[in-house]
Amino acid sequence: MRRRHSAEEEADGVLGGEIGAVARAITAIENDLPAGHHVLNRVFPHTGTAHMIGITGPPGAGKSTLVNELIRSYRAGGAKVAVLAIDPSSPLTGGATLGDRIRMLEWHNEPDVFVRSMASRRFGGGLAQHTLTVAHIFDAAGFDPIFIETVGTGQDEVGIASLAHSTVVVQVPGLGDGVQTLKAGALEIGDIIVVSKGDRPDAQALARDLRRLQTLHDREDSPDDRWNPPIVMTSAIEQTGFDKLSAAIRSHKEWLQQSGTWEVRVRTMLATEISSRVQRDLMRRIQSQSVNQDAAINAVLARQMSPLAAADRLLESLSNR
Repeated sequence: MRRRHSAEEEADGVLGGEIGAVARAITAIENDLPAGHHVLNRVFPHTGTAHMIGITGPPGAGKSTLVNELIRSYRAGGAKVAVLAIDPSSPLTGGATLGDRIRMLEWHNEPDVFVRSMASRRFGGGLAQHTLTVAHIFDAAGFDPIFIETVGTGQDEVGIASLAHSTVVVQVPGLGDGVQTLKAGALEIGDIIVVSKGDRPDAQALARDLRRLQTLHDREDSPDDRWNPPIVMTSAIEQTGFDKLSAAIRSHKEWLQQSGTWEVRVRTMLATEISSRVQRDLMRRIQSQSVNQDAAINAVLARQMSPLAAADRLLESLSNR
C-alpha cells in the first residue's frame, strides 16, 4: 500500500527537486486541494528566480517542435527545463488532450526535463487556470527556464504576455499576411518573433513583411534603451535557427534584469495571478447562489432590469453575506 505523504513532506520534496513530489503537488494544486495550497505557501518564499518564457502563436505554427528544440539547447548547457503545455480541454472530461506530451516523448526518461500538460478549461487566452501557480512549483524545485506553451487559439493570444517574463510569438508562412499579424497583436506582445518552417519559400517574404511592420510600429519618441524584438527564422527540417533563438531569449533576460524591467513584469504576472483567482472565486460564489442568480436572470429576461443592474445586485448579495 502506497504511503501518503504529509503536506510538509511534499513541500520538502519539492524543494529537494524530487520529481514525484513535484508531480503530486501540481496535481493537488490543479484540483484545488488544501494540501496543494499548503505546499505552495511553504515553497513560495524559495521562488522568483526562474525565467518564465511564453510561447504563443496560431495553431499549426510549430510551437511544440520549437519548444522541443529549445529543450535540447538548454539541456546542452546543463539547465533543468520544465514545460507547461496548455492543451485544449477534452469536451467530455475537461482534461488535457496531452498532444504536446506525445510530441515530447523523447524527454520522458530525462529527470531534468519535466513536461506537464494542463487543460485550458475555457480560461481566456488559451491559458490554464493555475498556470503561474504550477510554474511556482517548478521554480521552487530548481527548474529554470520554464516554458509556457499556449493552446494557440488564433488572435486571442495576448494573455501570455501577462504571465511570462519573455514572450516568443511564433508565426508561420501561409496562414495570412503581415497585416493580419499586426491585428493579432504580435508586435505588441512579442519580445521575440519567430518565423517557423523557414525552409519554405514564402518564409523570407513573411520575415520581410514583419520587419516592415516593425518599422511602421516603431515610434520616433521611443527610448533608445528599449528592447527591439528580433525576428528569428527557424526550420526543424534543416535544423537551423534554434541556437540563434536560444541566444535571443537569453539576451532578453539579460536586458530585463539590467533595465529593471524584470521587476515590473514580475509585478504584472503576480497581479494577473491574484486577480484571476479572485474573479474565479467570485464566479463560483455567484453560481453557488443559484436561487439569486436564477432570479436575476429571469428579471433580465423579463426586461425588468438591465444586465448591469443584475450583476450589481449579485455582487451586493455577496458583500452582505
